[in-house]
Amino acid sequence: MFVIAGVTGHTGAVVANTLLAQKLPVRVIVRDATKGADWKAKGAEVAVADLTDATALTAALKGATGAYLLVPPTWTATDFVANGRKHLESFKAALTANNVPHAVFLSSIAAQKTSGTGPIMTSHTVETELKGIKTHLTFLRAGYFMENLLGSLAPMKSDGVLPAFFSADRTFNMVATPDIGAEAAALLRLGTKAPAMVELGTPYTLNQAAEAFSAALGKTIKIAPVPAAAHVATFKSFGLSDLWANGYAEMNNAVETGNMVPEGTVKATLISLNDFAKSAVAGAQKSAH
Repeated sequence: MFVIAGVTGHTGAVVANTLLAQKLPVRVIVRDATKGADWKAKGAEVAVADLTDATALTAALKGATGAYLLVPPTWTATDFVANGRKHLESFKAALTANNVPHAVFLSSIAAQKTSGTGPIMTSHTVETELKGIKTHLTFLRAGYFMENLLGSLAPMKSDGVLPAFFSADRTFNMVATPDIGAEAAALLRLGTKAPAMVELGTPYTLNQAAEAFSAALGKTIKIAPVPAAAHVATFKSFGLSDLWANGYAEMNNAVETGNMVPEGTVKATLISLNDFAKSAVAGAQKSAH
C-alpha cells in the first residue's frame, strides 16, 4: 500500500494518479473528507488526517509499504523552522509506529544550506532531523516550480512584462510539477532500493522564461526588474504575511548570489520550459472560454 499526501496539490495528485494507473494500491491523505470522494471513485482508499496530527497520521500510514510526504505551504506560519519541526515530529511518530519501510519526502534544491534560503529552511530542518529513523528515506529535492511563473501570466498577457526578482541571466534549476510527481512515483516503486537523495531540475534563466512565454503568447515579453529594496513590499502587496514576504525575498537573494545551488548532480527533467509555457497558456485560454 502506497500512502500519498498532498493530493489536493500538484505533486501528490500526480504521484497518486500514476500509481493508480499502474494498478497499484493507493491510499490518499486529505484533511477534508469531502475532498476524498473523487479519489475513492478512482479506486484509492481515503484517510482523513492533518499532517501535523501524529495520531491521525499514524492511522493513515497503517500498512504502508511506502509513503509520499511533504510540508505544505502554511501561510499562517510565523516561523519556518518551527513549522518544519511540527510536521517532522508527526512524520517521525507515524513512520516509526508503523515500521514503514520507505518514504519519499518532497524537499528542495539547496536544502543542504544551513541559512539564507527563506522557506527552504523548512526542508533543511525536516531533512536534518528526520534522518536516523529506521524508515529508508529518499529526499526528492526539486528545483524552482515552473508553475510559480504563472503568477506573472497576467502582466505578461496585459503588459508584455515578466517581473524579475533576480538577474534575468542568472541560471537556476526549474521543474514542472508533473515531473516531480512522476519521479516520486518511480522512487516509491523502487522502495528501499531508492537512493537517499535525488535532485531534480533543468537549468534555465528568466530570459529563457520570457522567450518561452513570448512564443506561447505570440507577443514579445520583456523582463521588468524589481529592485531588491522593493521585494518585501511587493510580496506583501500580493497579500503575503511578513514571514513569507521576507522569506521569498531571502530566497530570491539566494538565487541572485549563487547560494541556491544543488549539492550533487541534478537529474534532468522531461518537460521543457517551452512546452510548459505552451501548455499553460493553452490551458488558461481554454478555461477563459
